[in-house]
Amino acid sequence: MFSKLLIANRGEIAVRVIRACRELGISSVAVYSEQDRDAMHVRLADEAFALGGQTAAESYLNTEAILDVISRSGADAVHPGYGFYSENADFARAITSRGVTFVGPPPEAIEVMGDKISARLAAERCGVAGVPGTTEVITSTDDVAAFGAAHGYPIAIKAAYGGGGRGMKVVGGPDEIEAALESAQREAEAFFGRGECYLERYLTWPRHIEMQIMADHHGNAVWLGERDCSAQRRHQKLVEESPAPLLDDAIRKAMGDAAVAVARCCDYTNAGTVEFLYQDGEFFYLEMNTRLQVEHPVTEMVTGVDLVREQIRVAAGEPLSFTQSEVTSVGHAIEARINAEDPAGGRFLPSPGLLTSLRVPNGFGVRWDGGYEAGDTISQYYDNLIGKLIVWGSDRPTAIARMRRALGELSIGGVATTAAAHTAIMASEDFRAGTHSTKWVEEQLDLSGVSGKADGEASVGSGGTPDSDDMPRVRRDVVVEVDGKRFSVSAWVPETASAAAATASTRPRRASSTASASTGTGQVTVPMQGTIVKILVEVGQEVTSGEGVVVLEAMKMENSINADRSGTVTEIKVAPGDTVGAGDVVVVIS
Repeated sequence: MFSKLLIANRGEIAVRVIRACRELGISSVAVYSEQDRDAMHVRLADEAFALGGQTAAESYLNTEAILDVISRSGADAVHPGYGFYSENADFARAITSRGVTFVGPPPEAIEVMGDKISARLAAERCGVAGVPGTTEVITSTDDVAAFGAAHGYPIAIKAAYGGGGRGMKVVGGPDEIEAALESAQREAEAFFGRGECYLERYLTWPRHIEMQIMADHHGNAVWLGERDCSAQRRHQKLVEESPAPLLDDAIRKAMGDAAVAVARCCDYTNAGTVEFLYQDGEFFYLEMNTRLQVEHPVTEMVTGVDLVREQIRVAAGEPLSFTQSEVTSVGHAIEARINAEDPAGGRFLPSPGLLTSLRVPNGFGVRWDGGYEAGDTISQYYDNLIGKLIVWGSDRPTAIARMRRALGELSIGGVATTAAAHTAIMASEDFRAGTHSTKWVEEQLDLSGVSGKADGEASVGSGGTPDSDDMPRVRRDVVVEVDGKRFSVSAWVPETASAAAATASTRPRRASSTASASTGTGQVTVPMQGTIVKILVEVGQEVTSGEGVVVLEAMKMENSINADRSGTVTEIKVAPGDTVGAGDVVVVIS
């Protein structure tokens, strides 16, 4: 078994891996950006090292900085989590070439399956049919138009080296091709470091069902049941559950066998997920994610298998601790992703800011996997997942009732969250009947009366605020860095200095506004902090109310900022690359 494991990630998944390491007796090493200097995963790890930088590209996607920390820390294994470098063969190869174990599949398998195009070809060789699509990277809008003419619309443009809905855009007709392709390539580049894209036919009312697989170095490969991930917005999952409702056992077994076949075709080892689209009794191979999935806890809840522990054991060369015949599914589990987004009106606008309060639910069958605590900040530079609320019930109705109860106990202040949208989903007759699809949230779920804003905010101190007595000095726990390595130390400082510091830390920061720019004043403002990636208009241009004027990227998602009235553009106050704050005016219309 490993002695020291570095987690090349942040947030909830880094916390999850740190906890698994502690149970296995492995020392954990965290890495962090300037934004994450005092993040939860940094506080929990046995050691922590600074990467520098703020954005993902400057920190968690900085290969040389991570390799340097591996060398300095003496880590003999690296867990990539999900996102960032988790499906990057070059990163995996850079790790293994130094004699350090990559907790994931071999680089060759990542290359085959991480590239969604070659993955489609590999699946076809295994006899597993996919959704009609291209097997080459698209290079121009002409490629998209030709595919649309041959297969019809809508079309999905997808990141060839991505997943999780990032870098995916749906084209409804020829006039949408150029903007959709540019947006997909930008998002793919920002989130995965590569902008290549390919095409697929976009099914009209599919369900998204995926199979969890696990394979070791001894020739064993099994599937551990399926997860239904059909409740989505912007092609990103909101709710996942296991087992999938209304799925015939014969289809379930066929999907599982197909998933194992795909894994064996590419000599896969460690944890992976094979995703399918299911419609009208047929299933189509979608892609294979060569990593741990965000929604892995629902599989853990129904099978009793600790997937992260199993990942580490397999990477250390041990055989799987179970066989296919020993995998059983008991009861029903549901996961709700609690994101820093305001779902009001179905817009799901990012809401970075300070978590002024956080109270998580508890009780029988309830689990919280989080990456933040009260007083932490949700940064605009990274994914907006605050945590995952997972429940287990003896059957699906019990699990739904338990999730509704748990959501009622969940309380988060300072940022808007998706919790209210999850409550609406659980209450919906469509969801309860299991008749929803991947398009249901955006096309049919009524979120008009839903708000993600907290009812009230409670200021949270730094802990250790002194009482109002006459003690001249008080203890303050502070964090220092020595040669880039993080240490926690205690210092005795004058009480007045301590009080001033506590006051500063409890002062609420300006949270991102989630109000829409629909005032009709002609002063078009942005509803959140972010970066301008594209200007859609020019001075003198006539625009209509609701027409996009700029594209804003926040938390790795692109958002169209629209005109609040019809008229003529008289001033553009920003340029691509500019960072703006909530309420800033970007375009003036008269």
